[in-house]
Amino acid sequence: MEILTLIIKQKFFDEILSGKKTQEFREIRPTTQKKYCQLDADGYCVEIDGVLQPKHYDAIQFFVGYNKGRASALVEVKGAKIELFEDENHNLIEYTYQGEIYLAAQVVYDLGKVIEKHV
Repeated sequence: MEILTLIIKQKFFDEILSGKKTQEFREIRPTTQKKYCQLDADGYCVEIDGVLQPKHYDAIQFFVGYNKGRASALVEVKGAKIELFEDENHNLIEYTYQGEIYLAAQVVYDLGKVIEKHV
């Protein structure tokens, strides 16, 4: 099973456990790209028919904060997609990081059932 580990705030953790929060969003940055995107041999996000491909995960292990003994939950991932950010004129938003140009994007995970929890 492929598991993504994420830190989350208590409020959002509680919403996931209650079923109120059904999606998790994470901004994709150059430093987190390999965690969230399928990468090609050159380290770029794989694109199929114009759609960027997220890295496959079966579940997300959520931890509340960084303290020892923190609450956690393993939650099924039903699907994932990458969304590119646009400005008000529908132009893709770009930014520069260490001299390279990147597109502003986020990954969206569709959450399923809570597989296990420790609260």
